[in-house]
Amino acid sequence: MCKLRARGQTDQRSRGIAGEGQFGALFGLSRAVNLAHVLSNWSADCGAAADVVDYGESAKILSHRKGVENKMSARELTLEALPGAIRDSVRVFAERLIAELGGNLKSITVVGSSLTGEFRPGKSDVNTVLVLGERPLEALGAIAALAKPMHKMRISAPLLMTKSYIERSRDVFGVELLDFQQTHKTVLGQDPFAGLNFEKKDIRLQCERELKATLIRLRQGYIAAAGNRGLVRDILVSTAKGMAPLLRGMLWLKDAERPVLTDATFAKAAEAFSVNADGLLTASRWRHERTRPGETDIQSTFEAVYAAVDTLAMTVDELEVG
Repeated sequence: MCKLRARGQTDQRSRGIAGEGQFGALFGLSRAVNLAHVLSNWSADCGAAADVVDYGESAKILSHRKGVENKMSARELTLEALPGAIRDSVRVFAERLIAELGGNLKSITVVGSSLTGEFRPGKSDVNTVLVLGERPLEALGAIAALAKPMHKMRISAPLLMTKSYIERSRDVFGVELLDFQQTHKTVLGQDPFAGLNFEKKDIRLQCERELKATLIRLRQGYIAAAGNRGLVRDILVSTAKGMAPLLRGMLWLKDAERPVLTDATFAKAAEAFSVNADGLLTASRWRHERTRPGETDIQSTFEAVYAAVDTLAMTVDELEVG
C-alpha cells in the first residue's frame, strides 16, 4: 500500500468515493444501486462541526409564511412521541408540506438517528419519508421551494414514495425498509412501514451485494485517495456508517436482536458472526471526533475494516435462509 500523507485541500478525485451514509441510496443519490443510501451523505457527516441551529427562530419564520397555522384544522399532527429537540422543526416542516401539497400528501414519517440517542442537535440532520398519492412529480417544485428553510432547521431532503412503490420495493430495498420499520415515527397519516413483510432470500441477497460493493469502494477509494490520510479517514467513517443497517439486516436473517445504536450493532454482529469489529468501532468514533489519526492508526484501521467487511461478505454469501 502507498505511504499515507496528511490531508491537504479536498481532492476532487475523492468526491463520491465513499458513498452515502446509513440510507445513502435513499437520501444521498450517489449510489444508484441502493435506494436507501439517501438518509445522509457518508462524506457530509465526516468532519466539520456545524453551527447550532436556532429551531425556535426558524420555526417562527416558517410559520409566518402563508399563514400556515390557519390551514391545519382538517389534519392533525401526532408529535408527542418525537424527541423534544426536533419537535418544533418537524411541526413547522409538516405544516408547510400540508399547506403546499394538500391531499396529495398521504403521510409524513420521521426515520433514523433523530429518534435515537445518536442524534446531536445542531449537527445531526432530521430524515423523513413522505408518502404521496400517485402524482409524486407534482410535489417536487413545492418541496424544492422549502429547501432553504429546511437546511436552516437541518431537515434533509425527504424521500418521496407512494404506497405502491414501498410495497413493490420490499425485494430490492428490504434492508433500508427494515431499518425504517425498526426506527420511525409517523406524525401524519397512516404508518407506511408497520405492516410490511420481507422475504429472507431478498434481504440476504441485498446484504451480499452491498457488502461486496463496499469492498470494491474501499479498494477504489484507497487508490483514489493517493495516500491522503484525511481522505482515507473519511472513507472509513462513511463505510462504518453504511455498515450498520447491513449488519442489522444480517442479524434479522438469524432472528437475532437488532440494536438501534451503531456501536451496539457492531458489537452484536461481532458476536453473532465471529468477526472482529474493532476497526468499524474505531471508524465510527472518528465520525464525531475532531481528531486527525496518524498514519499508523489510519493504516491499521483500514486493514481492520477491510478484513471485517470481507469476512461478513463471505459469511452472508454462505448463509442458508429459509
